[in-house]
Amino acid sequence: MRLRFLGTGTSFGIPVIGCGCDVCTSVDPRDRRTRHAALIESDDGLRRVLVDTPPELRLQLLDAGVARIDAVWFTHDHADHTHGIDDLRAFSARLRQRLPAYADSITAASLRRKFNYIFDVDYYPPEGTTKPEITLHDLPSDADMTIAGFVMTPLRVPHGDMDVFGFRSGALGYITDAKVIPDAARAALAGVRVLVLNALWAGHPHPTHFNVEEAVEAAREIGAERTYLTHMTHRLKHEPLCKALPRGIEPAYDGLIVEIPDPGRD
Repeated sequence: MRLRFLGTGTSFGIPVIGCGCDVCTSVDPRDRRTRHAALIESDDGLRRVLVDTPPELRLQLLDAGVARIDAVWFTHDHADHTHGIDDLRAFSARLRQRLPAYADSITAASLRRKFNYIFDVDYYPPEGTTKPEITLHDLPSDADMTIAGFVMTPLRVPHGDMDVFGFRSGALGYITDAKVIPDAARAALAGVRVLVLNALWAGHPHPTHFNVEEAVEAAREIGAERTYLTHMTHRLKHEPLCKALPRGIEPAYDGLIVEIPDPGRD
C-alpha cells in the first residue's frame, strides 16, 4: 500500500494571498502547499481511496497523474476539505458509474445541504450537462469498513466544536485537524508503523489544531517508526523544520509518496 500526499496545507494554502513572507516567497517547491488531500493506493496502483476534496483537487489529481479513484473518505465538512467536490464529476461522467463516498452523519448532512444539486435525487441536470454522481454512505464511528479493498478503521478525534474522522488501514494511521487524540483512537493506533498527524505551526498553541510540539509528543506516545506532519501553515518552512524535528518525524509535502509496509513485516 502507498500513501500519496496531494495537499499538505491549511485552509489558506501556501503561498497565502498577498503575503510576502519567507515561506510564501520560497523557491523550494516543498513550501508550496495546497489544501488538504491524500490518496491511499494499492501496490499495483489499481485501487485508490481519496481523502477529502479540497478546492485545488483538480490540479492535485492532474499533478499526480490520477485518472481513476474508487471511493472518497471525508474527514469533516470544513470548506478546505470539501469544496472541490464538483471535480469528482470528471470520474462519474467518464466512467458512467456512481462514486461511493463515506462521511460521518453530521458531515453527510452538511454535504447534502451545501451541495444539494449533487445529492437531491429529484434534480436532473439539463440535457447535455452533468453533475457528480456520488452515493454517500454514513461512516460508523466504531466499526471497521472495507473500502475499495482496504480495511479502514474510523478514528474519531475532536476539532473544536466538531469531530474529525481519521482512519487506520493496516500499518498506516492517519489523523488530520486534531487537537487531542482520545483514548479510543490512541488504542486503535497501537502498532502502526507509519503515522500522519496535523501540525499547524510551532510555538504557541491553537484552540483546535495540534501545533508542532503537541504533534511530536503525540507521535512519541504512539510510537510509529515514521511520522509525517501535514496541514501546515506558512509559519513553517520545510527545510528548517526538517532539521528541527526529532529522528523519525518529518514534514510531508505535496506530491510525497510513502510506501506503507505490511503489518508485522520487517
